[in-house]
Amino acid sequence: MIVAVIVTYHPVLEKLVDLLAALAPQVSASVIVDNGSGTDMRGCLQRVCSGAVELVALEGNLGIAAAQNIGISRARTMGADYVLLSDQDSVPDGAMVMELMAAIEKMRVSGTQVACAGPRYLDTRQQNPPPFIRVRGLRLERCKCTTPDSVVPVDYLIASGCLISMAVLEQVGGMREDLFIDYVDIEWGLRARRFGYQSVGVCAAHMAHSLGDHPIHFLGRQLPLHSALRHYYHFRNAILLYRETWLPLNWKLVDGWRLVLKYGFYTLFAKPRLEHFRMMSLGILHGLLGRAGKFEVD
Repeated sequence: MIVAVIVTYHPVLEKLVDLLAALAPQVSASVIVDNGSGTDMRGCLQRVCSGAVELVALEGNLGIAAAQNIGISRARTMGADYVLLSDQDSVPDGAMVMELMAAIEKMRVSGTQVACAGPRYLDTRQQNPPPFIRVRGLRLERCKCTTPDSVVPVDYLIASGCLISMAVLEQVGGMREDLFIDYVDIEWGLRARRFGYQSVGVCAAHMAHSLGDHPIHFLGRQLPLHSALRHYYHFRNAILLYRETWLPLNWKLVDGWRLVLKYGFYTLFAKPRLEHFRMMSLGILHGLLGRAGKFEVD
C-alpha cells in the first residue's frame, strides 16, 4: 500500500487538483498536511478532499519536516508500506510511481538496500532536466541519465517525488524537524546512507516540479531563486549540518565551497541585494551559534 503525503502552504488550488488527479490512479490514498494556511484556505482544501484524499490541517506553520512527519505518521496508521512525499507544486507523470517501485525492486534483487527512489524532474522554466548529483572525493558529480532506464546512485534526492518504505523510515527515523525547511531532504538522505541505505534517481520516472521562485537569468541560464527568508534557512541549516561529526568531511568541504559561491552570487544578483545578504549572513551566524527551529524576529 502506497500513501502520498502532500505538504501544502497557501497552495494554488488548481495546481493541487492537478496533482491529486495525477496521483489518484498511482497510490492507495493521499494525505494533505496543510501547514497553517488559515481558515479560508482550510475550507477550500476540505472541498477538494474526498474519497481517498484526507486533510490534516495544522493550526500554524510547523515547517516542512514536521508536516512530513505528521503525514508519515498518519500514513503508518493507515497501513502504508510506502510513502510518496510530494510538494504542492509538483505533478508526477502517469507512470512515475510504477517506475520508482520497479527500480526499488530491481535494486533489492541485486542486494542493494534502497533508502528512497526519486524521479527525474523537469522545471518548465529551465531548458534541461537537472542532473542527479553526488559527491565523490572532493568533486561534485552531475550524473545525467545515460539511458532512459538508468538508475543512478546518489547521496540524496529532493523530497518531492521520493518513494520511501516504512521499514526504512522505522530504522533511519523521520525528518529532522529543527531544520524547519531546507536541507531536510539532504540530511535525511545522508543519514540513511550512514545506516547503509542507498538513495537512487530513476531516469524512467518523470515529474514536473517548480524549484524556487522567479529564476535569475545569468549567462544564458535560468538559476533558481528563493526568498531572502529561505536563504536564511538554507545557510543556517548548511552550517548546522557541517557541525555534525558523523557527516563525511569531504561532503562538508564540497558543499561548503558551493555555499561560498552561492553567498557571493546571491549577494550580487538577488534583489533586494542588501536583504538577501543580511539574511544569509544572519543564517550563517545562527548556524555557528547552534540556533535551530523556526526563524523568529528578535
